[in-house]
Amino acid sequence: MSRVVTHELIHAFDHCRAHVDWFTNVRHLACSEVRAANLSGDCSLVNEIFRLHFGLKQHHQTCVRDRAILSILAVRNISKEVARKAVDEVFESCFNDHEPFGRIPHNKTYARYAHRDFQNRDRYYSNI
Repeated sequence: MSRVVTHELIHAFDHCRAHVDWFTNVRHLACSEVRAANLSGDCSLVNEIFRLHFGLKQHHQTCVRDRAILSILAVRNISKEVARKAVDEVFESCFNDHEPFGRIPHNKTYARYAHRDFQNRDRYYSNI
């Protein structure tokens, strides 16, 4: 349940921060889906083992790409090729955008580190 809520909250964050055009720009939707799949835990090793999908080389990126395409196809009436093209166009920049966490929270320890970083975000730049 927390993974689903996190996924949807990442969409809400994108809506507020980037003014996403959900209904007419498939690239905006693709970017938000890439970020949500990457940051919500959809592609954690445990989830992938339960899905019987796991690999060693670049598996997290492949999973994020596939989950983003599936999410786009679930909400838009477009072909798989169009969805794949949109994800490919935005993948690099959106995959590397970790806001609001600052890192990919792979587990509870990383989530605590992300929260600590968030609490201390203004500590070193307060006098600039």
